[in-house]
Amino acid sequence: MSMMKEFKTFAVKGNMIDMAVGIIIGAAFGKIIASLVNDVIMPPIGLMLGGMNFTALKVTLKEAVGEQAAVTLNYGNFIQTAVDFLIIALVIFMVVKSINRMKRKEEAAPAAPPARPKEEVLLTEIRDLLKAK
Repeated sequence: MSMMKEFKTFAVKGNMIDMAVGIIIGAAFGKIIASLVNDVIMPPIGLMLGGMNFTALKVTLKEAVGEQAAVTLNYGNFIQTAVDFLIIALVIFMVVKSINRMKRKEEAAPAAPPARPKEEVLLTEIRDLLKAK
């Protein structure tokens, strides 16, 4: 299964354990990922796009009048949050994928057949002795 197909299956049809792991990991690493995106990833992208600061991108719907603040549509914050989400989702996916891989290895190892009861062993020996006579 390709990585993109597996990621799509995880994102759309994840089971409850996958979801719980995602929520816990997402909450734990949320600030780290936000810092990674805000301080490491977005500045070079903004520089490549001519020094653009994504969080400053907005459309003014209504200008400020007196003490009343301007009404703005801050789509730059949305772009920033979407990038944060994608990175967090990818990290969670990689963690769950590695956990599932470990589970598959454990399940793939064949278990030793259970020992036969002593009565069955004795009956088999008796049968073999009777056949030999």
